[in-house]
Amino acid sequence: MRNHTTRTAAGLGAVLPLLLLSACAAGDGAAGGSPSGSASTGGEHDAPDATEVQSRTPRLAVSYDGGVLVLDAMSLETVGQIELDGFTRLNAAGDERHLMVSTGGEFRALDLGTWAEAHGDHAHYWTADPVLTDVGYEAVEPGHVVVHEGRTALFDDGTGLVRVLDSEHVADADAAAREYTTPSAHHGVAVELTDDTLVVSEGTEDARTGIRVLDGDGEEIAASDDCPGVHGEAVAADEAVVIGCETGAVIYADGEITKVESPDAYGRIGNQAGTEDSPIVLGDYKTDEDAELERPTRVSLIDTRSGELELVELPSSYTFRSLARSDDGAALVLGTDGQVHVIDPETAELTRSIPVIDEWTEPVEWQDPRPAILVLDGSVYVTDPATGSIHAVDVETGEVWQSADLGVTPNELNGVTGDEPHTHEAD
Repeated sequence: MRNHTTRTAAGLGAVLPLLLLSACAAGDGAAGGSPSGSASTGGEHDAPDATEVQSRTPRLAVSYDGGVLVLDAMSLETVGQIELDGFTRLNAAGDERHLMVSTGGEFRALDLGTWAEAHGDHAHYWTADPVLTDVGYEAVEPGHVVVHEGRTALFDDGTGLVRVLDSEHVADADAAAREYTTPSAHHGVAVELTDDTLVVSEGTEDARTGIRVLDGDGEEIAASDDCPGVHGEAVAADEAVVIGCETGAVIYADGEITKVESPDAYGRIGNQAGTEDSPIVLGDYKTDEDAELERPTRVSLIDTRSGELELVELPSSYTFRSLARSDDGAALVLGTDGQVHVIDPETAELTRSIPVIDEWTEPVEWQDPRPAILVLDGSVYVTDPATGSIHAVDVETGEVWQSADLGVTPNELNGVTGDEPHTHEAD
């Protein structure tokens, strides 16, 4: 059994079982006020401006220098605007209502103002004004947020502290979380599986070297130091976890770690896009270790069943915000030629390319705006910083079915469906 405690920061370098802690209120949000209602857990909702609607209402969030725009995902009309200073990152929170905003010193819950409440054999749907809530999780350097099967893992690069929350309670001020601290702080990643197994990166400030797999009591199940430059993750079918390396990738599945070697001595996979309906993970692929900025034209497909890696040549380069998966599992890559390239992951064939925006050039600094792609509720969304616009695409027909001017230069893109959250379930 796990130990239970109130929130305490584990000492840096400690290897501890996952502990129980509580979220902390981070003070007044930039939009003012407290969280509007419960975190989609049912019951009476206390948002004063809440309106019941006929069906769920997906919403998008677009970051820009100075804040976040919230859009209706169908009309692309702006429904709210949150002012935030500095570079803002938008992460899925896992409850289909909130996003986790990475800002200076914390992960903060951003309420997009759309949710569902269960009522017997059906649900009621609500909308309200978006608001930056008071619920935040302190982090010296907020890093990756990973959502999987009703669990949300927050990684603090500054301390190596991992917090895992039940996604349905991620914006509750008194939410409990499970805690683990890596032996050394590093730019890392963690994902918790449905049997409470924690897959977590291993490294130091100077080098990231591999992964460890721990059971719910913090006992080691498996480990590998054969993954230099660990970066990024994706979960495929049957809870196979893929972690990127500078020499390919590693797969954790069924209690074992498998190394997938890249065909090049330096073959870096640092960003992945997976879907739990497909055993194949889409990844980027870079081969120039000394490049200030490599503009690759090949992507990788990692088969978690066979441990094989296949490369696909594209008509253009792409960036780390270019990878996505469609609802039917197709691998999508937004190219610098302005097209969404559609790949069949089983055959590794490029099946079609859909023109969406004009050609563009990747900026040198990774924080600078560049086009982004997002799949939400059956549609594909593409932003264009050059024109300050966003476009909705039907991948099946190739139609750009909606476009809108944002009035700002978009940077990051994320969204929520407004549906009931996927609840935490253990095997």
